[in-house]
Amino acid sequence: MCLIAFDWRPGTPRPLVLAANRDEFHARPTRALHWWPAPQGLLAGRDEQAGGTWLAVRRDGRFAALTNVRDPSAPAGERSRGALPVAALQAPSIADFVERVHRQRGDYGPFNLLVGDRAVLWQVGTHTLPAEVPAGLHALSNHALDTPWPKSIRAVQRLEQALADPEPATTTLLGLLDDRAAAPDEELPDTGVGVALERMLSAPFIVDERYGTRSSSALVLDGSVRMAERIFDAAGERIGERHIQWKRA
Repeated sequence: MCLIAFDWRPGTPRPLVLAANRDEFHARPTRALHWWPAPQGLLAGRDEQAGGTWLAVRRDGRFAALTNVRDPSAPAGERSRGALPVAALQAPSIADFVERVHRQRGDYGPFNLLVGDRAVLWQVGTHTLPAEVPAGLHALSNHALDTPWPKSIRAVQRLEQALADPEPATTTLLGLLDDRAAAPDEELPDTGVGVALERMLSAPFIVDERYGTRSSSALVLDGSVRMAERIFDAAGERIGERHIQWKRA
């Protein structure tokens, strides 16, 4: 994932509403959202090159979501970041898991990771200490949680509008981040990749022949678990969609 907007309300009938875009090279082989045979009970898309994922949920509602951190000076790491969400859903304790990930963060390229369930939500990353996420509207992109990049601000605004519906549909959430306008140059962050690339990456939904938004995802935890994915080709055209729902365990 490269942009996640979410509403976190623990202790309520609907603790999580999440919308996210995954940006990746189009040449990287990917399998769409499906139930994994192993580990059993894990629903996610799959990076067929390294075997991991970017957003996963299990039947009881524990979920994990990953973004990379834009830091050209950081080492690539020896282990795939995509293994982290898979491991997060297998760990006995969320709090213990994020502490272990923090100790081992040097094994991975720069990342942010969210891990939670209906009661608790933690963040951890190569550039941030483990911490519980406070209730409210948030965005996570390629920097720290709630960094006010233009794409993050726009994503939160659009999510807030969607939440006017007491039961937002996953179809609505999938379209939430289909915002393809680049930010004005004067609002671009400086992450060391140059103005042209900053401009391209500033749109919530990226369209480029080599690298862009491969999929949009939606996840809602309420009386059920609802997850959906919409996938796109290099021209930004929709080529597939799947919605899955089940009653909470």
